[in-house]
Amino acid sequence: MLDKLKQIWKSKDLRSKMLFVGFMMVIFRVAAHIPIPGVNAGALQTLFAQNQVLGLFNVFSGGALENFSIVMLGVGPYITASIIFQLLQLVVPKIEDLAKEGGSGQNKINTYTRYLTVPLAVLQGYGTITLLQSASGASILDSNFANMTNEETEKYRKFLESELKKLDENKTIKKTREIKIE
Repeated sequence: MLDKLKQIWKSKDLRSKMLFVGFMMVIFRVAAHIPIPGVNAGALQTLFAQNQVLGLFNVFSGGALENFSIVMLGVGPYITASIIFQLLQLVVPKIEDLAKEGGSGQNKINTYTRYLTVPLAVLQGYGTITLLQSASGASILDSNFANMTNEETEKYRKFLESELKKLDENKTIKKTREIKIE
């Protein structure tokens, strides 16, 4: 077995893929310990200590659910969006035509899938909060976070808008680079 690992390591392509997967696993494990702001950590720990079924869900999420971390949903929303578009290809002729176009059609479907991922993540996050609150009978969200003042809410909204603007600028730069390459 050690010889096989040495052979894999000698291949530059396989080595880079293994390093990428390892790096992503480390990032996921670190991010699993970063909680979402405004969550009552004490209530969550009590809930998971009392409920074995939720403990099992926590194990499947890699401990991200117990911490109510930023990666607790994992790739679930993206996979759900991908399944939805695969099913829509069977029902909606325009999407079926896009799929048959080849690479450019698949790129458009992938873009639509990513757009659908965001609202699905919101819905799944809301569902997770609702599930945990109904299971515990107590509020999972910290009351201080839920009762933010208008000034704090506005500050948070401006922060989110600036982050979205940065993402849009990066997307524009990337598209400009792609156009220059073509």
